[in-house]
Amino acid sequence: MSTYLSTDLRNRLLEADNRHCAYCHTSQANTGQPMTVDHIVPQAQGGETVFENLCFACRRCNEFKASTITAQDPLTAETVLLFHPRRNVWQEHFSWDPSGAELIGLTAIGRATIVALNMNNPLIVAVRRRWVSVGWHPPQI
Repeated sequence: MSTYLSTDLRNRLLEADNRHCAYCHTSQANTGQPMTVDHIVPQAQGGETVFENLCFACRRCNEFKASTITAQDPLTAETVLLFHPRRNVWQEHFSWDPSGAELIGLTAIGRATIVALNMNNPLIVAVRRRWVSVGWHPPQI
């Protein structure tokens, strides 16, 4: 569903997310296309179109997330809420592996989000390796 955002709100989001995907931290420059606006809690599940429920997401993360808000932690099998960019601190839930190409989930939320959003699929990991080789990744946010 397309949602109108005021220029003011769009600019607040761009600044808050530093022109990076709020989930995988890929920069808008590396995606080669504008970021999408994600309703963290989908409108279909009562999520509002307000700053606290919106973030910028790359198309890949947004498409995999769709209307999902929970997922299973692959380590504990516990169902947990996905990472919430406005309530959770990214560095508390995620880090990069030593190569800088794969995300590591530090918590149940991080691990479940990585799996649900397919954040380490072979194609994106291969692309991240190329970005690392030219100094474009991992992001320093």
